[in-house]
Amino acid sequence: MITVTTEATASTEPLKLLSSEGVSIWLDDLSRERIASGNLADLVKDRHVVGVTTNPSIFQAAIGSGAGYEEQLADLAVRGVTVDEAVRMMTTADVRAAADVLRPVYDATAGRDGRVSIEVDPRLAHDTRATVAEARQLAWLVDRPNVMIKIPATKAGLPAITEVIGLGISVNVTLIFSLERYREVMDAYLAGLERARAAGLDLSSIHSVASFFVSRVDSEIDKRLTLLGTDTALSLKGKAALANARLAYEAYAKVFVGDRWDALENAGANRQRPLWASTGVKDPAYKDTLYVDELVAPGTVNTMPEATLNATADHGRITGDTVTGGYARARADLDAVEALGIPYDEVVRLLEAEGVAKFEAAWRELLAAVTKSLESKGVDGE
Repeated sequence: MITVTTEATASTEPLKLLSSEGVSIWLDDLSRERIASGNLADLVKDRHVVGVTTNPSIFQAAIGSGAGYEEQLADLAVRGVTVDEAVRMMTTADVRAAADVLRPVYDATAGRDGRVSIEVDPRLAHDTRATVAEARQLAWLVDRPNVMIKIPATKAGLPAITEVIGLGISVNVTLIFSLERYREVMDAYLAGLERARAAGLDLSSIHSVASFFVSRVDSEIDKRLTLLGTDTALSLKGKAALANARLAYEAYAKVFVGDRWDALENAGANRQRPLWASTGVKDPAYKDTLYVDELVAPGTVNTMPEATLNATADHGRITGDTVTGGYARARADLDAVEALGIPYDEVVRLLEAEGVAKFEAAWRELLAAVTKSLESKGVDGE
């Protein structure tokens, strides 16, 4: 559901401050209604939004409702297309239209922002070759320079990232939970840039973000801390996710320096920016702008659900860089959690597996809803 807000109903000063600190504000939502109503354009104009991310859950909510898709569904039914083709036609149409809305931002920022992301079929998360093929197909279908193809940071996804970047296609790497995997993602990106350079491609046209998930880390670790129930355990609630993200930024700062990076940067390459994903607060005990206020750092992206965007506009507290310099405290917090018998490696592996499974389930629900719509128009969508 779209919440209509304007500068008259909520201050945008915190969003302006956030942008001035070098944080790009992206919206973690998309629907045909949002595009057609002009809401997305308004958010760009009034809310400092400079990008859009989508995922299977977002499309399931948008297309599953049917609002705004009736005419296209009828046309697809008449053509007798498969349900997979129907879903791809609808999702890529929305991303293409959103990319057109964001195109002025893309042009003004030389491709840094103005981006719209669309994810490969989550059922392909563990298939490298199919992921690469899907990424190429999506880039061709959307056919906009400001599209980003989302590839999950699974083991199979890592070589796919390298190959797709090497083809000159911009990538949003998604579902990153662990620091080790994040380092592998950055290495995959650098390897892809090296391939692109060897192929004679223009590196300045290739952009990437690495989506490091935040709130889900607290959800899982807080649950375990609550079960322990000791004063020490309870005092650590709400700290693990921020610590994990801050250490990810430290890793980013270390990777994008030195001889390997300098050679690529001199050839026109862009840094792969950290993107804070899953920034909607799930525990009502925490401030609803926690994962915005406490993750301010230059050269980052924060993609927010609209509720978080509006909360930040209304009462966010932007006080400058809240990441750099907090690395020792972050390490201490994660070490303290581990000392209580909550193994970091186990938690992040679980979260990756759950993240892939949730997106796959949402995709299957979307396919089922579209199948039902096609069948109601007299065509079997299978």
